[in-house]
Amino acid sequence: MINLYRVADNQLIGSISPADLQVLIDVLEEESSEDRDYYIDAPTLDLLADGGASEAVLNMLRLALGTSEGIDVRWADRE
Repeated sequence: MINLYRVADNQLIGSISPADLQVLIDVLEEESSEDRDYYIDAPTLDLLADGGASEAVLNMLRLALGTSEGIDVRWADRE
């Protein structure tokens, strides 16, 4: 499993499967091959949904986004 964190406060958002991580990697822009963070906003959620993200990860990100315009999230392998 993979953990997702909100970058601003390093708060754990939740855990996702390797398949959901692959959707994030495939759909979202990475600045380098070692990039592990993404900017998430409402349009990004739509892109992820169109790209095949699971309802579980979409709901997790919606909850984390809340009323914010956007948030930065990062992923890390669960230790």
